[in-house]
Amino acid sequence: MTFAFRLQKTGNFSLWVVALVAFISPQFNPLAAAEISGAYGLDSRLEANAYLQMPERAGGAMPHLLSQTGAFKDTPHLVPGGALIPYDLIVPFWSDGAEKTRWVSVPDNQKIKFAPTGEWIFPRGTIFVKTFELATNETNPNLKRRLETRLLVCDVAGGVYGVTYKWRPDNSDADLLTTNLTEAIPIQTATGVRTQQWYYPSREDCLTCHTANAGFVLGVKTRQLNRVFTFSSGVTDNELRAWNHNGLFDTNLDDADLKSFPTLANTADPTRSLEDRARSFLDANCANCHRPHGTVAYFDARYDTPLAEQNLIGGRVLIDERIDSPHIIAPNDIWRSILFMRANTTEAFKMPPLARNTIDGQGMKLLRQWIESLPGPPVLPPPEISPRGGNFAKPVEVILKSEPGASIRYTLDGTVPTTSDLLYEKPIRLTGPTILRAKAFKPGSTKSITTQEIFLVGG
Repeated sequence: MTFAFRLQKTGNFSLWVVALVAFISPQFNPLAAAEISGAYGLDSRLEANAYLQMPERAGGAMPHLLSQTGAFKDTPHLVPGGALIPYDLIVPFWSDGAEKTRWVSVPDNQKIKFAPTGEWIFPRGTIFVKTFELATNETNPNLKRRLETRLLVCDVAGGVYGVTYKWRPDNSDADLLTTNLTEAIPIQTATGVRTQQWYYPSREDCLTCHTANAGFVLGVKTRQLNRVFTFSSGVTDNELRAWNHNGLFDTNLDDADLKSFPTLANTADPTRSLEDRARSFLDANCANCHRPHGTVAYFDARYDTPLAEQNLIGGRVLIDERIDSPHIIAPNDIWRSILFMRANTTEAFKMPPLARNTIDGQGMKLLRQWIESLPGPPVLPPPEISPRGGNFAKPVEVILKSEPGASIRYTLDGTVPTTSDLLYEKPIRLTGPTILRAKAFKPGSTKSITTQEIFLVGG
């Protein structure tokens, strides 16, 4: 006997129907039932009020508490309102190691303007909700502190505004911040306690990255959501497919098309090439600014742009950071790759420049592996200088080290060493203020970049 049927809205009744039919027919496929339902892991599209309880414009009266925004029906337990759709990204933006939980509310009877590449355009009244939690015990990663929830609102004028709600210590609610804030978060380690600085962005900070040139909304696009995701319904499906069958897009996609759409590579996915994974990392962390008509720079970090057109490998730099022969990415040379240098530091010239106080170790490992896999001659690392510079009451002896077979040339007047400068053969005795610079040379290898230390001796 053959039955033709269509499931109702997903929920307990639907699950009961699936179980009943599965009992009657052992050949029944629950995933196929999800496909028949049209929900594909998402509840049938629930009514979502535009803006929830947020104002239409940034100048409107903002709810002082997160519980007043309409985002959650149980705020302390982060139970989202029925209109919120959970989602995740293939490659998240690095946020100092915090875990993020994401939802979006798209107004009823409104559609997302879909694009297979580039950015989507979201209807006015759409709200993105993102909660940040940070692990506070290195020996037990399950212990986390809830820090903030950010709301990004697609406003009535066609732009966006963002607000930050800082969670109270007891997680009872979160309070609206009117400006930015930096807080020292204690982190338990195996040997004691360290502190990590956490930056809560202001409304103005949000607009630094969420620009018109970047499409206002970052991350939520085809190449980030063309992935498998387990929804709150328990169904596992491709996010794009689920959104499409739930009627969120202004066009009806063919399921077969998903395979032809671009997909970023997770940084830990061994089935994707180093190049794909590195370019995906740059897309997620740099492309909102580093694109045509974006920040003043010479490269395009978007994954959609072919590598040969990105001006990454061998690309010229705007600021050389006092490095000889620098490039955006110098093949097989991390020391002359300015992109790597600025991403691998927390100094003032770090990139991204906003809301980042730590280094993404896994991301930097990936970038380094990719750069060192690019064809190029071996490169000497900069010489080690010991001790490091600083204040010394008495004369100090300085030792220089490089790899075997390399010679070290140095200067004591702040000039860049060349092959005609002093050859290092024994410890250097410094008796007064000195700018010591050193460079390594070796036949068959690219010379090192210059390294330096400033010694204030005596006085």
